[in-house]
Amino acid sequence: MRARVVRAARSPRRLSSPKAAISTASPLDSRTRLGTVNLVVADLPRSVAFYTQAIGLRLQGQADGRALLGSGGPPLIELVEEPGAAPVDHSTGLFHLALLLPDRVELARWVQHAIDDAIRVDGASDHVVSEAIYLSDPDGHGLELYVDRERSIWDGKVQELMTTLALDLPSLLAEVDPADPTPYPGMPAGTVMGHVHLKVAEIPTTIQWYRDVLGFELTAIYGPQAAFLATGGYHHQVGANTWTSGGQSPSGPGTARLGHITIELSDAAERERVLGQVRAAGGETAEIEGAWQVTDPSGTVVRLVA
Repeated sequence: MRARVVRAARSPRRLSSPKAAISTASPLDSRTRLGTVNLVVADLPRSVAFYTQAIGLRLQGQADGRALLGSGGPPLIELVEEPGAAPVDHSTGLFHLALLLPDRVELARWVQHAIDDAIRVDGASDHVVSEAIYLSDPDGHGLELYVDRERSIWDGKVQELMTTLALDLPSLLAEVDPADPTPYPGMPAGTVMGHVHLKVAEIPTTIQWYRDVLGFELTAIYGPQAAFLATGGYHHQVGANTWTSGGQSPSGPGTARLGHITIELSDAAERERVLGQVRAAGGETAEIEGAWQVTDPSGTVVRLVA
């Protein structure tokens, strides 16, 4: 498909330190959500089996080396096969995608499923704002399965409260009966893409692109290593860190990698407004497969849809 590209009329502006800068973009509508995350994988059948059997997503379509997976609503993950691709490396791209479950019981059901079926997890954390389980897919793409705590606990206090503690697994598992013989039914309806956490080259330009160009609100920053941004007062819809990717560039062909993330804007007028902000900042936009595509300073492709 031919892409329609709109180039900026002037050179990109230099992005300055986030400490000195104040957002120059109009804030994003609070209805902004995260959509489908596109991942390049080495072996499509292997990945489909993992996401359906281990994670519990449903296969919603598969053709021409691509597969769509979700929980009954719009697709959450799109897999694109690149046979023989090497595992994820330390380049910029995806740190993890995060599936937000409707409630704590559903997270407990998944944990019991992981215990029963010996699914390997990488970690389990209490972030005060949320409770989370971490694992990796066969190509090394990171995943988080999480549930939010009551908003009244953390609303307006994300910088102060969000941290990483050990998850109280006995308390979580008390939500379900381990003797229940019912097979795990899979990810429940209402599961959404809660946030994406990116590996970036540096934090200052990342903050300024997502805040000052797109219009997200900066909710927390941890020195030069990590930052979190969101709309509507949420704790974060976009996370970014330099823990393994500082100064790096994105992976190219031959490596499993992030294809793109999707930001779902409230309507076409909002999309045009945001595209205008990107172009005013010197960014290039391209219409591809029915979505407008932009690229952040670390090379992550972002698709804007309405």
